[in-house]
Amino acid sequence: MNYKIIGYTLGVLLIIESTAMLFGLPFSIYHGDSDVAAILISSGITASAGLLLMLILRRANRDVGKREAYAIVSMGWIFMSLFGTLPFILSHTITNFTDAFFETISGFTTTGASILNDIESFPHGILFWRSFTQWLGGMGIIVLSIAILPLIKIGGIQMFSAEVPGPTTDKLSPRIKQTAMRLWLVYLGFTLLEAILLKFGGMSVFDSINHAFTTMATGGYSTKQASIAYFDSPYIHYVIIVFMFLAGTNFALSYFAITGKPAKLFKNEEFIFYIKIVLGTALIIAIGLFWKHGLSAEQSIRDALFQTVSIVTTTGYATADYMKWSPEGLWVLILMLMFIGGMAGSTGGSVKVIRIQMLFRNAYLEFKRLLHPNAVIPVRFNHQAVPAQIVNNILAFVILYIMIFMISVVVMSFMGLGFDTAIGAVAASIGNIGPGIGGVGPVENYALIPAAGKWYLGFLMLIGRLELFTVIIIFSPLYWTK
Repeated sequence: MNYKIIGYTLGVLLIIESTAMLFGLPFSIYHGDSDVAAILISSGITASAGLLLMLILRRANRDVGKREAYAIVSMGWIFMSLFGTLPFILSHTITNFTDAFFETISGFTTTGASILNDIESFPHGILFWRSFTQWLGGMGIIVLSIAILPLIKIGGIQMFSAEVPGPTTDKLSPRIKQTAMRLWLVYLGFTLLEAILLKFGGMSVFDSINHAFTTMATGGYSTKQASIAYFDSPYIHYVIIVFMFLAGTNFALSYFAITGKPAKLFKNEEFIFYIKIVLGTALIIAIGLFWKHGLSAEQSIRDALFQTVSIVTTTGYATADYMKWSPEGLWVLILMLMFIGGMAGSTGGSVKVIRIQMLFRNAYLEFKRLLHPNAVIPVRFNHQAVPAQIVNNILAFVILYIMIFMISVVVMSFMGLGFDTAIGAVAASIGNIGPGIGGVGPVENYALIPAAGKWYLGFLMLIGRLELFTVIIIFSPLYWTK
């Protein structure tokens, strides 16, 4: 194990984080907020720690293998979250370290589970940092580093694969650095476009930037306690629906569509399945809202679309309290969406559409294999045979996901949570969604979760964001065996 390159890279990541902390300062200065000193000190402490690691380990061998990649990615997210608590603590906006860490790791993992009860009272710089953690975590901290830092070009493919969500990694260029840069450019372009459109819809510059950050990251942090329900504007709701949908789409496909190859998008079987899930679920919910709640046709469609897209992409915004919907089958549909997630290669969390699709296909083909035991019948995706290794990886992932979910529900129940709240909290944390069901529903938050529960849910957020294996493999004896 090359421990020196692990420490050196962590130092680089802390330097990036210290710089990112300063981006919200203009808003704090403009509004005359009291968080300027806290942000400057936080940035200084983080930069000092990063420089110290880099100086001590500057002669490290730059070779990065798979073991180092897994360690860098897992520890990188933990280190970023630990130092990311400093602006909250030093500004006295969140005085409890457990709460500050929960809010920060929820941000970086784009979960959006919050413990805050009076968001509007927070200084602008702190709110900006809160949203910015989600934007940085959305496309990936390591992917950003690969895009902008030459030092990580050695071994970059291992770290890229360990961080990017999904069973396969789409390369837009033979060079992994160019792939990372193109993905981040698409991400940045969509963010800027959404911020402009939200500003045209009546949002302030500050609110439009923050909501663009957290929409494209599928994070769901809002500058308002009531989330998007605060903005009583169909225009704003529809803009956010569109960009949540785009954020849940594979960014490699979006790149091809933007660069003149839209056919790739509509020939992709995962994308077609993704559309069917969204439209089918939204249609059922819209009919239920129109029939049972007496809403207008337009509002029924808008509320159904918004909540469906928000949950399936794991964004977690809310314009309505789906726990009050009747019949109860409507919010049960929402719960089911929590286990699907966006497309592979998107900023969405949870299991991912492609894995669900592959499971269905493989289950269907088992009937054919029973009838024709000597035939070789592979699972096909986009008209190509899928290697058995990938199918096995998907089966292992889903089984592990379900096992962790079930064990975690029991763990959270032992901590005093009601069964429905335990299910909601675990599903929303490991799926990086934010709002769940029960006591952590769309109009509630995680403030009343016990301290031990917050640390446990924070761990679930991390393994969910890094696709389970990246983190859990470190706890395996095989990882440490020569």
